[in-house]
Order: sequence, then C-alpha cells, then structure tokens
Amino acid sequence: QVQLVESGGGLVQAGGSLRLSCAASGRTFSSYVMGWFRQAPGKEREFVAAISWSGGSTYYADSVKGRFTISRDNANNTVYLQMNSLKLEDTAVYYCAADRALRTVVAGTNIGSWGQGTQVTVSS
Repeated sequence: QVQLVESGGGLVQAGGSLRLSCAASGRTFSSYVMGWFRQAPGKEREFVAAISWSGGSTYYADSVKGRFTISRDNANNTVYLQMNSLKLEDTAVYYCAADRALRTVVAGTNIGSWGQGTQVTVSS
C-alpha cells in the first residue's frame, strides 16, 4: 500500500478553477491506478476520475467530464486533478485513492489506499 496526502483544496467562486494534488509515498507509484473521489455532506462518496498506471487512459464521472482533468507525474509520485468551471454542486471533500487494479478504482470498492481528504467549497 501507499501513503497518500492531498493538497490544494479551498474556497473558490462558481466558474473558477482549482488544482488538487496527491503525493504518494513509496517507490512503486507507477504500479498503482490512481483515482479521485468526493463526498458531499449527507451524500455517499462518489467516483470522480481515475488514471491508469502510465497515464495513458483516463476515466471520468459524467458530472465532471469536460471540466475536470486527471493527470499523473510518475517521476514525482504525484497525481493531480485540475478542476475548471466549478459549480456549487462540486462542493465536497475530495479524496485520493490508489489500487493496483483499474476495475477496483473505478468501482470505488475495496480500494487499498486512501488519502485523508481535502475540502473544496464552491461559492456563488
């Protein structure tokens, strides 16, 4: 398993942008599929985006497609989530996740490693 630490959350106006970062420990970062999830108050945690081991394939929830971009830097053990055109409904705690299996990350179940989360608040 890897240790994950998110950063970059904050308060932003609707229509604005934020970039989240997730730094991973260990020397096997490139062997993990990475993902972002979010949990809004009173709601279940939901899948946002995932990226394959090399970064060649990406996957997005319909609600963020065209607005969010996931990327990774395997040399620096970091995964990013660029969030543009933010909406009020994007307000949530955002979590970074890692697992060796793509299916596991996209499904969001039994994921091996989670970060502690970073708060994103979008205001009107």
